[in-house]
Amino acid sequence: MRATALLVSLAVTSLLPTAYAAANEPSAHALQALDQQTRQLNRLHSVVVAYDGEIIRELHQGGPGVAQPANIKSLSKTVLAAITGAAIEEGIIESTEQRLVMLLDEPLPAGLDPRVEDITVGHLLAQQAGLERTSGGNYSAWVASSNWVNDALTRPFVDEPGGRMLYSTGTSHLLSAALTQASGETTHVLAQRLLGEPLNISIPAWPRDPQGIYFGGNNMQLSPHALIEVGELYRNDGAMEGVRLLPEGWVEASWTPRGISAWTGDGYGYGWFITELAGEAVYYGRGYGGQALYVVPERDITIVITADPTPPSPGGQFQQQLHRLVEGLLSAPEEQ
Repeated sequence: MRATALLVSLAVTSLLPTAYAAANEPSAHALQALDQQTRQLNRLHSVVVAYDGEIIRELHQGGPGVAQPANIKSLSKTVLAAITGAAIEEGIIESTEQRLVMLLDEPLPAGLDPRVEDITVGHLLAQQAGLERTSGGNYSAWVASSNWVNDALTRPFVDEPGGRMLYSTGTSHLLSAALTQASGETTHVLAQRLLGEPLNISIPAWPRDPQGIYFGGNNMQLSPHALIEVGELYRNDGAMEGVRLLPEGWVEASWTPRGISAWTGDGYGYGWFITELAGEAVYYGRGYGGQALYVVPERDITIVITADPTPPSPGGQFQQQLHRLVEGLLSAPEEQ
């Protein structure tokens, strides 16, 4: 019941109009406090803050520069969701209700559980395929397999399609395979054509699986500046400079919780976690080691954080530290 209540609460929050609260630009005091807090976290590489589409703060203290590509790890899932939305707007995919098996036109493995036929694009976006996870303890064996798509598809069902959120990079990789098969283009070409060019950002090539399918949901390389543009696309309801890149209603659908993360306790939509910080509705993507993209629409704020992506993991508490950075920025008192 508690999880259901939280879902309802978050769903209501996600539909609040942008006029719900005045969008106040972070004060100089708030930005200085952010600098100080950031410098105390040695793992962080950069923090970039945009207000109303303009970058108002950049802090770089390690790793690639703010205009240089960085490994964003599983924050790639948020970018992949944007690519999927753009593919739907382009007509490559019909809708989130389209079934995965209709998009994978190559022969599927023999003996698949019949429930595979019930998996939709929406289930993949929301991490609700129902298949056993390939992340965590199963990750190494999955990426060592000879066919990542077949390995993910043949894992046992641990829930029904559309059931629990089961965070799994294999699920995201099935989405990359579906995009590739449906379009006849690589996921990288789609990313460049549907997002990179219209947003005027560079999306370099990233690793592929043994069959040449670009890794769905991990190891993409984007600069903090490029990620700001992705966040701004969502903050502007899927359109930039009057040109619609994502379908009408896509952002609302993406920011509507469809499950609850077992690790964060936050809602999860189409590639985005959903929470509340300092009394504001906040939507964020995250990646291993401290990669993060935050959008706070009612404050007209987009924040990108990059950090050391190498093991060992700093643990779940580190994500809470990143949340506190954002909370501090949102709740800092105005200057007198």
